Amino acid sequence: MKKNKFAIILLLTNLFIAFVGFGLVTPVMPSFMNEMNLSGSIMGYLMAAFAFSEFIFSIFAVKWLDRFGRKSMIVLGLFIFSLSEFIFGIGQTVEVLFLSRILGGLAAGLIMPAVMAFIGDITTHDERAKAMGFVSAAISLGFIIGPGIGGFLAGYGIRVPFYFAAAIACVVAFISLFSLKEPLTQEELWKRQQTSKQTSFFKDIRKSFKPMYFTAFFIIFILSFGLAAYETVFSLFTDHKFGFTPSDIALIITVSSLIAVVVQLLFFDKLVNLLGEKKLIQICLVIAAVFAFLSTVVGTFAIILGVSCIIFLCFDLLRPALTTYLSRAAESEQAYVAGMNSAYTSLGNIAGPALAGILFDWNINFPYLFSGLTLLFGFGVTWLWKAKQFGHASKANHLYHTDG
Repeated sequence: MKKNKFAIILLLTNLFIAFVGFGLVTPVMPSFMNEMNLSGSIMGYLMAAFAFSEFIFSIFAVKWLDRFGRKSMIVLGLFIFSLSEFIFGIGQTVEVLFLSRILGGLAAGLIMPAVMAFIGDITTHDERAKAMGFVSAAISLGFIIGPGIGGFLAGYGIRVPFYFAAAIACVVAFISLFSLKEPLTQEELWKRQQTSKQTSFFKDIRKSFKPMYFTAFFIIFILSFGLAAYETVFSLFTDHKFGFTPSDIALIITVSSLIAVVVQLLFFDKLVNLLGEKKLIQICLVIAAVFAFLSTVVGTFAIILGVSCIIFLCFDLLRPALTTYLSRAAESEQAYVAGMNSAYTSLGNIAGPALAGILFDWNINFPYLFSGLTLLFGFGVTWLWKAKQFGHASKANHLYHTDG
């Protein structure tokens, strides 16, 4: 990774800035909900609209990555994300808020597959686990600083964080435009484009049912489904049940994310090499499910903070573990795997928030109980993973461990 150090740092900076933008609006959502008299269902539908848009455009992103290049998709996605946050900030009607979320989903559908494919292109097989750990750490670090900034800016008005997110996304888009270099030559892009012309979205979906991909993709769907159900109502849950302020919510998310990013940076690649992707995923799914159930019965700030730290740590280890497995298995199909990863994540993010919002209106504990059951189901699905499906990745892990 040394020869591509600058590119990786810039890519991680892009993700960090983007997720600062995502994270800083989280603490103010309950206040925003109260100001506009929105129900839990509407909040869930807003999240689902974002995910639906991300899913639709991730379909096209698979083709566009090889046609226009990784850099173009990242820069365009950042500019669109900036626009979506500005629109949300000025929005006075539900219709405008939905427009903003749809644009935000479009941006995410472009940025995430492009960054994943970009990093897959410039790292070797044995470097993937470490690189994907850095990716997940950059995302978590964005969530560390984001909520803290959001809680602070909310003191100047609950719409200020959205304007700030728009500004920083626009700045990093210009930095990427002038500093980032496309990892593939025009000839390489042309060759991959010719290959992608022979496929379609429906062919890509059928391909994702192959044993080496399907179980991992399905677990991504289950994970995003349960995770989105949990995260969608987190700020609403703590606001309605415990009366937490934006600052309280920001503190919980910041501390949880800080612990997660330290573990990712120091221990993720070691955990993958020690346990393998499958076992690490199984452990995290069980622990996250148990603590999701506990979230409904805890009562003090300190205990809620502790439970949240463990749950977010599990989530933040699950993401790169799954991504590492897929990236290692993909080799020259980084664009395809990145696109399908985004597509399956979006499918879970469509259904999870919508259902969580409905359940929240029925009973504020129901989304967490549902999330826990979903994660346990995901644990059951991991047993469909056969040892031979991990042959490629396990061999790489063994060689890496032996050489190290």
